[in-house]
Amino acid sequence: MGWEKVLIAFSAALAIGIPAVATAWAQSKIGSAGAGTLAEKPELTGTIIILVAIPETMVILGFVVATMILFTVK
Repeated sequence: MGWEKVLIAFSAALAIGIPAVATAWAQSKIGSAGAGTLAEKPELTGTIIILVAIPETMVILGFVVATMILFTVK
């Protein structure tokens, strides 16, 4: 009974942790490329902001999956 709860908590932590690391990596690459782009074409500010925000959906979906793991598994 004890190991089952540990494994459920660990899987929920992985469901948030792995997408968070992937999002950080993606945003670092997009942010540096976006900074270079904005230096040459400042009119693309809105596009760069959207491109930086898109990977954040991975963390949101990871949170949803973690919530489903914690509250539906018994």
